[in-house]
Amino acid sequence: MPLRDINDLEKLKKINAALVSRVERSMDQQGNAFSLFQTAISLENRVRTRTEELHSTLRRLEQSNIDLSAAKETAELANLSKTRFLAAASHDVLQPLNAAHLSVSALAELQTSDEGKKLVRQVERSLETMEDLLRTLLDISKLDAGVVQPDIGDVSLETLFSSLRSDFLPVAEMKGLTLKFRPVNAVVRSDRTLLRRILQNILSNALRYTRSGGVLVGTRHRGDTIRIDVADTGCGIPADQREAVFEEFHRGGTALTDTGLSGGGLGLGLAIVRRMAAALGHPVTFSSKVGRGTIFHIDVPVGIGATSDTVAGTTDMERPRGYGLFGTKVLLVENDADVLQAMTSLLERWQCVVRAATSTDDALDMLGDTDWVPDIVIADQHLDGGDLGTATIAEVRDYLGRPVPALIVTADASEIVAKAARADGIELMRKPLKPAQLRALLAHLLA
Repeated sequence: MPLRDINDLEKLKKINAALVSRVERSMDQQGNAFSLFQTAISLENRVRTRTEELHSTLRRLEQSNIDLSAAKETAELANLSKTRFLAAASHDVLQPLNAAHLSVSALAELQTSDEGKKLVRQVERSLETMEDLLRTLLDISKLDAGVVQPDIGDVSLETLFSSLRSDFLPVAEMKGLTLKFRPVNAVVRSDRTLLRRILQNILSNALRYTRSGGVLVGTRHRGDTIRIDVADTGCGIPADQREAVFEEFHRGGTALTDTGLSGGGLGLGLAIVRRMAAALGHPVTFSSKVGRGTIFHIDVPVGIGATSDTVAGTTDMERPRGYGLFGTKVLLVENDADVLQAMTSLLERWQCVVRAATSTDDALDMLGDTDWVPDIVIADQHLDGGDLGTATIAEVRDYLGRPVPALIVTADASEIVAKAARADGIELMRKPLKPAQLRALLAHLLA
């Protein structure tokens, strides 16, 4: 029906309302579509912005990784450089320290008064402290740099314990303490030198912080491992210090006040223990009660058989105590003037006849007199002109036509020198020398 033919007002209103409603719905739909369009554009812009931010973050992260990698490489190189520097510096420092040890030893034999002997002993203790600190700092540096490669093999605990007993029994007796090692017939898989150093440091701490009673060392089989226990009746370790004791330069507060010792150590012993144990893969734990004592535990894999170091250790224990060096002819090859003078003075105090040289050529020149044939050759490893002591000894033996006993005395702690000496049947001692040990070894070689 045409709109003009509708006369009913109410009907017209309804038609108008319907038309208005339809128009509004149409406009709402268009509005919604436009709104969705705007939302889509906004979202696209947001996605683009976030994508750019993400790419920027990834680029920064990549650059940070590159910077971190470069910094890590620089730090590793610096660490290795530090280790090489300390190794070189320690060699240079150990030379005059060795000369001082030898000179003080010779001086001690000249003292007749109690006061003079006391002063000499004080100097000796100071030199020993310097040596311990230097060697320990070098060891920590090498362990942190990862340049220490353990030489794993079968180690006789009986031989190791015998050696430790010989070293520490006089210390225990001087303090009025007992030191006991339970008999053990066992072989473990470890690096003999590093394992001995671990036990040595733990024993040293045990004796240092024990006022009465003593220290007991024993073992227990635990499946495929052997647990080495070092138990003391000392002051104990408080619960709040159980991690701190493994930190550098941490010293127990009772070393001076409770035990009456003259020194509390360097605070580096257990720091070395943790690093060496980690290098060997030997877990180290302890239990402790304040005022009752401490037990350290070292878990070491069981070995597979007897080892040749049993023989070597027995030889060390059976060195004769009578020295008998009177008239011994010694060819001494040393390029450091101070060490040469100190060593010569010490040997002559022992009634040895010494001829000194600084290089291979000098040593051979000393043999020109056919009436003078050395009973033993003592040589530093690093000599003038790039000569090596092992090579010098080889040439001297070749010249003499016989395997004259020989000893390398060096501040070079590398395994290369030790292997070269062993290969040629040459004894090896590290600088700084302990005169009593040197004298005992010379007597053994000449026996």
